Amino acid sequence: MMFKDLILYFFSTIILFICVLVGVAFLTLMERKVLGYIQLRKGPNKLGFVGLLQPFSDAIKLFSKEQTYPYMSNFNLYYFSPVVNLFLALLLWVSMPFITTNFSFNLSILFFLSVSSLGVYTIMLAGWSSNSNYAMLGSMRAVAQSISYEVSLVLILLSFLFLISSLNMIDLMKYQENVWFIFLMLPLSLMWFVSSLAETNRTPFDFAEGESELVSGFNVEYSSGSFAMIFLAEYANILFMSMICVMMFLGGDVISWMFFIKLVFMSFLWLWVRGTLPRYRYDKLMYLAWKSYLPVSLNFLIIYFSLKLFLMILVL
Repeated sequence: MMFKDLILYFFSTIILFICVLVGVAFLTLMERKVLGYIQLRKGPNKLGFVGLLQPFSDAIKLFSKEQTYPYMSNFNLYYFSPVVNLFLALLLWVSMPFITTNFSFNLSILFFLSVSSLGVYTIMLAGWSSNSNYAMLGSMRAVAQSISYEVSLVLILLSFLFLISSLNMIDLMKYQENVWFIFLMLPLSLMWFVSSLAETNRTPFDFAEGESELVSGFNVEYSSGSFAMIFLAEYANILFMSMICVMMFLGGDVISWMFFIKLVFMSFLWLWVRGTLPRYRYDKLMYLAWKSYLPVSLNFLIIYFSLKLFLMILVL
């Protein structure tokens, strides 16, 4: 590979990260607006035109506040956990398919699964290193929840992968030129969406940050920039999971402007669910993963594997 290609890769990745962070900033504004209208109020509307500058003032406020360090915390892990969390959330976006120059590699889905599973460790270490009972309970819940739903996510994803016989995300787009996978695999698509909600610790599965019983969960001891990084990582993950949903069962046409409209719509669903549904019960969350989604996704996996096998025999 030429040195100039490496420089081009580096700059295109930096631009991608900046665009993701700007997107996250406006996603927080969109969330506050959507929740405002759901609750029959306006949301932020003072700063700039209809509140468009609000995310930037929030960022300045958060990063200029005084950073607190709990006296009993494990300082190094406490300090670096949010940084690594944000880094992993942004690193996920490298697997986003590009038609032009970028890391459009053949194992992008495998990369997505590997990096997303690493995010669990940062949450666990953030809760443990704070040396607070609330933070520890929140991180334990988050780890149990993430690991449980990673199983169902992978099994649901396998059905899609059997149909395209590839680990490259861009092949999902090629196989949906005539019909979207949501029409062929509606139950699996809905299961994927619910599992994504659980995986990103969002309402109605926000047990890691259950304000009513855990104050604020694993991030209770964080303030200022560290809290902002955890916040940014969560919303970057939401945007990324929305992008994966679009790629998997909504056509995934990355070269079209419709891709971004679908992406905004999927992100809106995350916010709509938050404004509509109350928090689930923790034992039911686990039953849903292990007693509902696991057997159902395994059955679908057998069905689609048989279908693929049948089609291959027909072709031969």
